[in-house]
Amino acid sequence: MDQRKVIQWYPGHMAKAKRQMEENLKKVDFVIEIRDARIPESSKNPMLDELIGNKPRLILLSKKDKADKEETKTWISYLQADGNKVLALDLIKDNYKKELINASKELCASFIEKQKRRGIKPRALRAMVCGIPNVGKSTFINSLAKRKAAQTADRPGVTKSLQWIKLASDLELLDTPGVLWPKFEDEQVGYKLALLGSIKDEIVTMDELAYFACSWLMENKKEALIQTYHIEIQEDVYATLCEIAKVRGYLSKGSIDENRLMHSFVKDIRENKLGAITWEKA
Repeated sequence: MDQRKVIQWYPGHMAKAKRQMEENLKKVDFVIEIRDARIPESSKNPMLDELIGNKPRLILLSKKDKADKEETKTWISYLQADGNKVLALDLIKDNYKKELINASKELCASFIEKQKRRGIKPRALRAMVCGIPNVGKSTFINSLAKRKAAQTADRPGVTKSLQWIKLASDLELLDTPGVLWPKFEDEQVGYKLALLGSIKDEIVTMDELAYFACSWLMENKKEALIQTYHIEIQEDVYATLCEIAKVRGYLSKGSIDENRLMHSFVKDIRENKLGAITWEKA
């Protein structure tokens, strides 16, 4: 892989979404940022720091069922050290509405107390929900609203507009489209996002993703490769991938069917067939 590669991806609707977020931040009390628990750092949009400023931030680590449990605990401690409130959730299976409301009240305790001192009955807290594409924002909104308030799909860039969702009398959420930054100077970030589906597959080739993932696993979690494919790890990445191809029968006229190999390997990772993996350390 070209180590100097800069991965660029900035569709027009994302520039518009950024402008909308800037305009609507003054309407909210805090921000709920959803990140992927498997890549808590890479799934952070660095533009959000500039956009959010001093507003309180509740970070939700989604897809916790697909991430390493111990690594997630470490990430929660690390992220909370910056003064954020952090929750790890399975957005599909967990019943987290009460936990979310309580966390929101804790985060905005000084704002609520200020209202009370002024003799104002505390109104519903207002939060902007944001995050990069495909981290689970629409699933989060729909789960809380108990209806299909937002479009969902296991691909980036589905939500295209802003909408308010009211949760009882305690919390109101402003949903926003997923926003990515203009380019990834660190190719490792780009590959992680592409591997887990936050960048469209046209941007990075399957060969690049397969090489990146296999190389990372060989260095950091080789047991996942051994237990999943029942292979012996080889000295180089391509040779290890070829071992997977042989076990799986990805052969064409006696040669490795590379196209099938690369696509199926990436698909296995996306479908969690290699187990719960966190792809970066706190």
